[in-house]
Amino acid sequence: MDPLITYSIPVKGLHNGIHQFEFQIDRFFFRNFENSPIAESDIQLKLELDKSSDMYVLQFDLEGTVRTQCDRCAADIDLPVSDSQRLLVKFSLEEQPEEAEVVYINPETPQLNVAKYIYEYICLAIPLFKVYDCENDNPRPCNEEALRFLNNGGHTEEADEREKEEPNPIWDELKKLSNDN
Repeated sequence: MDPLITYSIPVKGLHNGIHQFEFQIDRFFFRNFENSPIAESDIQLKLELDKSSDMYVLQFDLEGTVRTQCDRCAADIDLPVSDSQRLLVKFSLEEQPEEAEVVYINPETPQLNVAKYIYEYICLAIPLFKVYDCENDNPRPCNEEALRFLNNGGHTEEADEREKEEPNPIWDELKKLSNDN
């Protein structure tokens, strides 16, 4: 049995007009996609299908969180995501290549499975830099040790102590050169 069957819309039996569908997207959804960059999520997706005699207009509105690693401190975070996307589904008896916002199906197709479009739209909603303002989270998910390291210019206290104890002869020679001028 197809695990993504719940994302199939029975378009053949729907009358013309606007139809509303809601989906809860969680980790079970992403398990069905090989090499998915998302393992866990909590996303509410609202789908509005406007059916007419010559095409369907699908409006996807998603909002929720995806579990990912913070690009600032490498801690696991629930990154907020939200997006709206529109997809046109047109009818064609001949095989047509898919376009960015247009899909072609046979007019006699009984069901339209929207799982792959949901997957693509969620992946596109993830920002390039995976950070967010987590100051109001309690507890803060941040890796404090990594943030201290970054705020300290990439130095650890141990490395600073070693540098104080063991002078580097290369730096001594460079200091002499700068003092000669």
